[in-house]
Amino acid sequence: MTTTRFFVYGSFCEGMVHFSKIQNFVESSIFARVKATAYRLKVGFPAMVKGGSDLVPGQLVELKGSELLLGLLDEFFGFNRQDPEQSLYSREEIEVFPEGASQAVKAWTYFLNPLKLPVNAAVIPGGDWKKSIEEQPVLTSKLTEKQVTYIQKLGRSTGREIVPIDLTLYRELMNLELIVDKGRRLALSKFGQEVYKHLA
Repeated sequence: MTTTRFFVYGSFCEGMVHFSKIQNFVESSIFARVKATAYRLKVGFPAMVKGGSDLVPGQLVELKGSELLLGLLDEFFGFNRQDPEQSLYSREEIEVFPEGASQAVKAWTYFLNPLKLPVNAAVIPGGDWKKSIEEQPVLTSKLTEKQVTYIQKLGRSTGREIVPIDLTLYRELMNLELIVDKGRRLALSKFGQEVYKHLA
């Protein structure tokens, strides 16, 4: 079976929320860096934009070749092979610098489309997103169990269902800008959908 090299960062690194999505496909993994610019998104996780001279840390993983896995990753990152310009992220083959290696290797990674960069995203100094998360934990780690459960219920609902909520929880989630009130029912805001995506 063929393997595909990927550079992963943020929520897809070992010990992070989305590593479980690729865990069973990982043949090998080594610490590595790529030249790019890292931004901290409102949810707290990083997004990488092509260009810049920062060495962004992450992992170089060899994944068991699978079109299905590639399709799922593309879908997760909002990458449309037919329309890359309009995609949320682009998937590109770039130079990756593995720790201890004398030369760079080629691997795939996902870059956020600069046109889709949220206005509230902040450049992470030096690209060190790990330090950024240590200093200021991601939002998903600060949510209460009750908040998480409600966001997950709302995220899984078809949109026509009415998911009951109490007033205190309603206020908390509105203050965090995670839900929108559509009159007769509640829905996740755009930010709420991003947070839902980052819940385990």
